[in-house]
Amino acid sequence: MSTVRQSRRERVGMISLGCPKNQVDSEIMLGELDRRGFEVVSNAADADTVIVNTCGFIDQAQEESVEAILEAAAGKASGGRLLVAGCMVNRFGEELRAEIPEIDGFVSLDQLTEVGDLVQIGGGPKATQAAPPPPGPAHMVFDHTAPRLLTTRGFAYLKVAEGCNNPCTFCAIPTWRGRFRSRTTGSLLTEARELEARGIRELCLVAQDTTRYGEDLSHGRHGLCRLVEALLAGTDIPWIRFLYAYPTTLDPELVRLMAREERFVSYIDMPLQHSHPEMLRAMRRGGSPSRYLRQLAQARELADDLFLRTTFIVGFPGETEEHFEHLLDFVRQARFDHLGAFVYSPEPGTPGAELGDRVPAEVARRRYDLLLEAQESIALERRQRLVGETLEVLVEGVCEESEHLLQGRHHGMAPEIDGRLLINDGIAPPASLAEVEITDAYADDLIGRIVGPAGAPGMVPAPADFALVRESSTAAPVTRVD
Repeated sequence: MSTVRQSRRERVGMISLGCPKNQVDSEIMLGELDRRGFEVVSNAADADTVIVNTCGFIDQAQEESVEAILEAAAGKASGGRLLVAGCMVNRFGEELRAEIPEIDGFVSLDQLTEVGDLVQIGGGPKATQAAPPPPGPAHMVFDHTAPRLLTTRGFAYLKVAEGCNNPCTFCAIPTWRGRFRSRTTGSLLTEARELEARGIRELCLVAQDTTRYGEDLSHGRHGLCRLVEALLAGTDIPWIRFLYAYPTTLDPELVRLMAREERFVSYIDMPLQHSHPEMLRAMRRGGSPSRYLRQLAQARELADDLFLRTTFIVGFPGETEEHFEHLLDFVRQARFDHLGAFVYSPEPGTPGAELGDRVPAEVARRRYDLLLEAQESIALERRQRLVGETLEVLVEGVCEESEHLLQGRHHGMAPEIDGRLLINDGIAPPASLAEVEITDAYADDLIGRIVGPAGAPGMVPAPADFALVRESSTAAPVTRVD
């Protein structure tokens, strides 16, 4: 492909919505645009072309995507263009075209590296350019050869696989992301080394079903464990974690590896979705509440510094008060460090959407609130036990709310979802690893002060008077909306 040549470079802005997997897709598109000579801008109002990378997981995410598209369309400058990318293109492209004529073009999940051509011809005939691809699952797997412009600092996501084979009745992701397909270990190791060379201190392995990595490559049950071992041996990245463990494919060897290898951080995010056996059967989820509790107990026994996160659905068709009370009791027994939840929404084309016995919206919302309320006291107790401890913390930079605070995360806090550790004394550069004494705890956040390591570049342990100067970010400009 030829480089774009023009007196003033075409300016492109991106609005990225949804999960870390979608964020990687955005970074690939930004990388391709940068390689082609476009100017990436952080403010959509300054862009000649705005790209909205959409999420189509549940109705709330879809509504958020549509709102972002409409807002971008309303702010489109005279002669400007609007492209829509991502999950909703593969799933609802025709509907978007019919309902929002201001859209000038579409970028499907298989067209990420073609985004430069689509932007370049974005002003062409609408009848040709605006047509989305037919609805259907993606089949491409983008590897280390795809250019990538990072939008994070200090950490990066490494997408190890695409698609999903699980039959969950509430989820339509396989209908647009396609069948599960792993990247090769060699490709992932090459990309991890490239990320390390760019200053990445934490590598987060992501996929729709990360614990199934390598199954389609004949790696067997231990594919993810072998991949982590290769990354540990082939890089010096201080923190490596994986996100999203499916309960029936979580390899106990992974937890043993966490216990042995300090760089493979002791953290498991295992979305369980529910606890009652009848709900699990209706959702077509493997396992049982007793098995889940045994798994969690075994994991904590193997890695004593383990932190656990999960996600639950409330309001699934047929969920009774008895089912919900069972879930509350399960949460109180399991005592997760972090817990997310969402209210069920029927997704077209899924078995769940065909089920009767719908839970009224107000009942589902009440259960959602009660579940988070029950978790709040557990989360507070789990965090309070850390007060007085000194933990290694990845410093992210200056807190958005106050230039007099730094913020970071310890190994039990995954990026962007598990709250923050606010540092009110001491200085450390962004993307550095500091020793932080925890001084206070809240249900969402922790408070601490830097105590070391003394002598590290830019590190000033407490107590020390300091006036923080906001660091300029080296990350690529992108608007991120979760």
